[in-house]
Amino acid sequence: MSGDYAKVVVDTNVLLSAALLPHSVPAELVDSLLADGRLIFSKATFSEIETRIWKPKFDRYLPIERRRRILLELDASAMWVEVSAELATQSFSRDVKDDAFIHAALAGGATRLISGDDDLLCLRPLGDLHILSPRDALTELRHMEKP
Repeated sequence: MSGDYAKVVVDTNVLLSAALLPHSVPAELVDSLLADGRLIFSKATFSEIETRIWKPKFDRYLPIERRRRILLELDASAMWVEVSAELATQSFSRDVKDDAFIHAALAGGATRLISGDDDLLCLRPLGDLHILSPRDALTELRHMEKP
């Protein structure tokens, strides 16, 4: 896998889409990232997926065992980062809750953040951090893998 995708932050909305729609672009992307790279998480970003995946609205789509397995797999393959107090005070997005993903990416030295959230996508690029939609990231990744 390209160095650009060896360490990457994936927003909660993409992870949930991948879990709910196993034959979707987000699912294909996340599968590829988990096979060859590391997903970066901070306490805040992992807490968001943990909280959201247990919402009752997903009960009919994701059995409890599958949700547990998803969280265990994400946790086991994660590159955990500590976000410094100084970085945590910096604001980037018009939605302050989205800053946690930028903080994790910057703390982990990621050059890619994958999101379907317009509040993040409108920031691209943010220095060395490129914020891409799942489709754009998958297209870029496929292009990098071709001989």
